[in-house]
Amino acid sequence: MIRYREFLNACKERFSVDNYAKVKEALRTAIAAGGDALRYNSDPMACHAVGVAEIVLGELSMGIVSVLAALLHDAVRTGALSLDDAGRMYGTECREVLDGLTRISAVESKPDKEQIEHFKELIVAYSTNPRIILIKLADRLEVMRSLGSFPENKRARKSWESLHIYSQLAHKLGLYKLKSELEDLSLRYLEPESYAHIKSRLEETAAERDTFIASFTAPIRRALDDAGISYSIKGRTKSIYSIWRKMAKQRIPFEEVYDVFAIRIVIDCPLPQEKGLCWHTYSIVTDFYKPNPDRMRDWISIPKSNGYESLHATVVTGDGKWVEVQIRTRRMDDIAERGGAAHWRYKGVEGGQGGSEEWLQRLRKTLETLRPDGDIVNFNTQQTPGNSEIIVFTPTGDLRKLPAGATLLDFAYEIHSSLGNTCVGGRVNHKNVSIREVLRSGDLVEVTTVKSQRPKADWLSFVVTGKARSRIKAYMREEEASRARLGREELERKAKNWKIALSLEEITNVLVKHYRLKSVIELYAAIAEERLSMPEVKEVLSRYMAGEEVTRHTEERGAPKERRTERGGDCLIISENLRDVDYKLGKCCSPIYGDDIFAFVTVQNGITVHRKDCRNGAVLRERFPYRVLEAEWSRERSAGSLFSAVVTVVSDDVIGIEHSIREVLRELGITLRGMKSDYGNGTITSQLTVEVRSLAMLDSVIHRLLPAKGVRKVFR
Repeated sequence: MIRYREFLNACKERFSVDNYAKVKEALRTAIAAGGDALRYNSDPMACHAVGVAEIVLGELSMGIVSVLAALLHDAVRTGALSLDDAGRMYGTECREVLDGLTRISAVESKPDKEQIEHFKELIVAYSTNPRIILIKLADRLEVMRSLGSFPENKRARKSWESLHIYSQLAHKLGLYKLKSELEDLSLRYLEPESYAHIKSRLEETAAERDTFIASFTAPIRRALDDAGISYSIKGRTKSIYSIWRKMAKQRIPFEEVYDVFAIRIVIDCPLPQEKGLCWHTYSIVTDFYKPNPDRMRDWISIPKSNGYESLHATVVTGDGKWVEVQIRTRRMDDIAERGGAAHWRYKGVEGGQGGSEEWLQRLRKTLETLRPDGDIVNFNTQQTPGNSEIIVFTPTGDLRKLPAGATLLDFAYEIHSSLGNTCVGGRVNHKNVSIREVLRSGDLVEVTTVKSQRPKADWLSFVVTGKARSRIKAYMREEEASRARLGREELERKAKNWKIALSLEEITNVLVKHYRLKSVIELYAAIAEERLSMPEVKEVLSRYMAGEEVTRHTEERGAPKERRTERGGDCLIISENLRDVDYKLGKCCSPIYGDDIFAFVTVQNGITVHRKDCRNGAVLRERFPYRVLEAEWSRERSAGSLFSAVVTVVSDDVIGIEHSIREVLRELGITLRGMKSDYGNGTITSQLTVEVRSLAMLDSVIHRLLPAKGVRKVFR
């Protein structure tokens, strides 16, 4: 075919004899792979591969590896050529590019905003070699140029993908021309009436614009010639898609889009003279036309973040018509034509995170470091997005983004909490795996569940996502609360049967101290799980009521047992009836009934009672040991006494969280004396001053606040 010959002639001029021979062999492979199959326009299938290779060679100016991969990508995708054979015949780098292109082709995009972002990032993740993403863009451009012969349903889908995926990737890469063409071609099939209207209006006004440009630039040309400046002037018409967007956004007709075209003055000069000559040209333009200072843009003194350099001025003619004038040098224009003038700014880039946006920025810069033969150099493949995050597929083809190191269990929780709670394993790329399996970008993941499965504490040791950790912890808290209810009911029932004449708070206080448990919740759980012997519990309570010594056990097996007298010795008993002793409770730690305490004799203010874990108290015990007295609470102290305690609640900054906290306290019958809240970083830290009768009651407050929606942690 003539097209094949023209392509081969272009390659013959560009490449060495050996490389040209490889191109001819690759073309033969592409033709054989296509066989008798035809495209929608009745051309052989190989015409697509040749079309892509022509864009890669001519419009992107890439080298031999890219041209070979462009020719062979369909052959590998259809299985006519294996990757191993391609690597053996054309080199490992060509194999790598073909592998990436094949993996991208296997992914099906879905018309969903979140999925589109993931799909774009997956393309980048698969582009371990920068040629991959560039060839993929060339592939899509060739398809769009031939889209008129496709069935209508395919035209709509390809256009939607091109507009929302590929044109944006081209924009990020700085391929401005390619991006604009993809946008215009997409609009042609997505909004055919609007496209046709704008195109016809541009054609109708073309002669008028040419006449105006000639008249507008005439005095500028004369002045530039007199100044001896080498230049060229051209009119730049806004793309059809850009005009359409402006019309839609501002809700104006075509006639009211004042910047349909701009005048571009391109100066030929050495690099050291660029800035001075650009400003000199600006002064010449403003000698003839009055500028609008509010629309002056100086991207020469301070170039855009994407490297774009130019002076933009909006001036008004004598008859009141506004015109945008762009002034730049040949070097600046070359960069802009390659896409450096893109206005879209990268978002979400965090330094050192290796995210896809940051990687794309480096890729754009890499495109400016081409070898003379057009191949790309100095690209660090270790900086791909896969270093910090992965993208995997659900069985229905949806994409999910997870942090690197995420497991199958993380994936299950990402889909739904119930799926994670009942997960027992799954399949990754159709192979059975455990819930601990670490996932990789591109994996197809299926989850297997069993209704009887329940989350376990050890799951926290291998999940990495915050969502999975929070769901597992929430379930563990719910289970703990459920066990606590059962344990409390069991203890109340037994105490009633044993005829123990103590309040539940005093019973739990005795048992928590005796068994050295951290809280009353832990006591209830131990009873519910039958880790405590109920006959032994009865014995402990009976001895306590008789005023006998009780032994405090440790939870560690084999640890020596300690004995401690509850009453007697030099121990100060803190009681309501302690008339002869002037004492007060330390404000630094606010001890309450049930806390382990000690007394400190001050010089002027009598005795102060501190918790044994009080930081201030620790200093006093170390510096003034001779003033320290052992102390404990009187059993009747809690009968009618109230203590102030401060509880800190850290919660999400959501509407109604403080109301929820107050409701919990109201249900418990707890008096709230004060609430002080600090806001920051999406959280609320609230300090609650509450009145309680004992440590057991305070434990109940903390226990009931923890499961409240939005609460992250509660502590005293």
